[in-house]
Amino acid sequence: MSSSAPNRHFETAPGLCDTPDPETQDYVFNHSMMRIKDPQRSLDFYTRVLGMRLIRKLDFPEMTFSLYFLGFVNDEQAADISRNDDGARTTWTFSGSGMLELTHNWGTENDPAFTYHNGNDQPQGYGHIGIAVPDVYSACERLEALGVDFVKRPDDGKMKGIAFVRDPDGYWIEILQPGMLASQGKG
Repeated sequence: MSSSAPNRHFETAPGLCDTPDPETQDYVFNHSMMRIKDPQRSLDFYTRVLGMRLIRKLDFPEMTFSLYFLGFVNDEQAADISRNDDGARTTWTFSGSGMLELTHNWGTENDPAFTYHNGNDQPQGYGHIGIAVPDVYSACERLEALGVDFVKRPDDGKMKGIAFVRDPDGYWIEILQPGMLASQGKG
């Protein structure tokens, strides 16, 4: 790379591409999907405990599964979304960024032995999603009062000011306060 050409990345690491295909210019990271055993438990957790909103539910009876798309939207955005018909709301769902897709394969909720691998047990793979909050300590006090299962509290371990909780399927969720992360990962 020429020293006069600006670097498109903000950090350096092996494997970075400095000349992406121009076609990718308008790509957006839209959503991440997790499979859930029981939609009632999971929807309660993500909407009541974490405050997300269900934007779109899609049922596929012929394939026996449902998709639930959740996100954090403010009241003004929610009012705009609610004025849309199903087709427009679906387009909106797949146009933005930061959505969580919960996939429920029908019948799993009726099998007491059924579980999904959370990605953090061995063998490790998938890790977690992250939720930014204004005050990590206040958020964690609330989560504690609601009986949420903690993996790590904000002052546990070497990384201070971040927490990890488990959702009903055991997936990890990082609870973070953006301003507190500035000193993390320096080295």
